[in-house]
Amino acid sequence: MKPTLLLLAAGMGSRYGGLKQLDELGPNGETIMDYSIYDAIQAGFGKIVFVIRKDFEEQFRSQVLSKYEGHIPAELVFQSIDALPEGFSVPDGREKPWGTNHAVLMAKDVIKEPFCVINCDDFYNRDCFKVIGNFLADLPEGATDKYAMVGFRVGNTLSENGTVARGICSTNAEGNLTTVVERTEIERREGEIKYKDDNGEWVAVGENTPVSMNVWGFTPDYFEYSEAYFKEFLSNPKNMENKKSEYFIPLMVNKLINDGTSTVKVLDTTSKWFGVTYAADRQSVVDKIQSLVDEGVYPAKLF
Repeated sequence: MKPTLLLLAAGMGSRYGGLKQLDELGPNGETIMDYSIYDAIQAGFGKIVFVIRKDFEEQFRSQVLSKYEGHIPAELVFQSIDALPEGFSVPDGREKPWGTNHAVLMAKDVIKEPFCVINCDDFYNRDCFKVIGNFLADLPEGATDKYAMVGFRVGNTLSENGTVARGICSTNAEGNLTTVVERTEIERREGEIKYKDDNGEWVAVGENTPVSMNVWGFTPDYFEYSEAYFKEFLSNPKNMENKKSEYFIPLMVNKLINDGTSTVKVLDTTSKWFGVTYAADRQSVVDKIQSLVDEGVYPAKLF
């Protein structure tokens, strides 16, 4: 069974200042996610599913979905703040979406096969999709509780224009994830890669330390765990009182690992990430894509 690619496209780029998922960065108006989808098709994925907000469905269908017709089957699902389990309601004053794992949950009725979750505004490069595509395609039919994450080497994921947020990963002797800790400020300082810890101190990490770029491989049983744990999350008064609390993928993954329920294999990739974290990153991304086209890695027109 061919795996499915689930693209999280419901968020606005607050630091970037616009709907960066639809920003045309390639030579023929391609978006970053066009390159992800092109690479996923080359890597053997059989379907794409987008999580978007209902309020830009029309623009998304005309500007994005239409171009994939004839290339790969595509579906839309919608993330909304009031998509909550029975018995729960949106707290007064809450405006923020419920986070990445809530977005994943929106696809539970349309994905019945192994699937990979990615962000829409990160340029992951082809090796990343080969690595995760092979892992998912090689799973035995009906497999459960054997997940994966592509671990990018932190030195391949930095921005020249400011700090980045990354999930720094630890692994055990089998190469399985033991923890992923979100660090919101990582940059190269005095020739070393460092992150700011909870005490405001800068801590150095090795160039090849694996970090999460939100490339996850799951089987459909993950939806059941996510639904159950989302109810726990919403039942915690602290999460309901905090108008910005979010149900992130690493929160769910850490729980499954700590409970001994599931394993998450950390897959190494040589791919170099780039993306538009800051508006100043945009021209650099345009130039890097053009270089890949000039080298023949991608055709000038993808679809």
